[in-house]
Amino acid sequence: MSNEKKTIKEWAADDRPREKMMHKGKSALSNAELIAILIGSGNSKQSAVELSRSILDSVGNNLIELSELSINDLTRHNGIGEAKAVTIMAALELGKRRRAAEANTDNTLKDSKDAYERFLPYLEDPSQENFFALYLNQKQKVLKVECVSKGGITHSIADPKIIFRNAITVGATGLIIGHNHPTGIPSPSQDDRLITQKFIAAGKLLDINLVDHVIIGKNQYYSFLDSGEMTL
Repeated sequence: MSNEKKTIKEWAADDRPREKMMHKGKSALSNAELIAILIGSGNSKQSAVELSRSILDSVGNNLIELSELSINDLTRHNGIGEAKAVTIMAALELGKRRRAAEANTDNTLKDSKDAYERFLPYLEDPSQENFFALYLNQKQKVLKVECVSKGGITHSIADPKIIFRNAITVGATGLIIGHNHPTGIPSPSQDDRLITQKFIAAGKLLDINLVDHVIIGKNQYYSFLDSGEMTL
């Protein structure tokens, strides 16, 4: 009889997720096995690992999309109640926060991808447009990252006065702005280009250089700097 037709308790010790982690280390486990440890049990037809695979299949095995599911989304899977759904969400949130802490270990900004990844932990609700600011000193060290405003489904409020005031407060000489597109498509609109030009002009007056404008999409981003659009 194959492991697929047995409950986890009937599997060989080395194949059980908890025992496998203890004997072989956490890196030996698949994403489904890690989630199985969180939920502990499956349903009448699926083991915890099989149920976890089903959940992952529903989001195309994409952990970022999994992290965006609500409690209601998760509890649609037979065998996942509110307690298990909350456990999964809590684990994914910890992973998100670890990523933010990891990014801050080396506080020097490297490139647009680095800026994109530093904005992600501050994106709490991808269904709304959020506007972010990342403040830099002369050595490209990150002084502060923040979500400046949260808007509706179609737009957010990007007020240069607030952002440049904050930049002056922290002693920034460089600035990167960013926002997300709830559609998941990061292609810039005409409004995005106008906002970029507005910030470049304001930055010149205050001697605070706008380094980049990063638009966050679904698992992708658009950089005005990389695309050669950071000139007046």
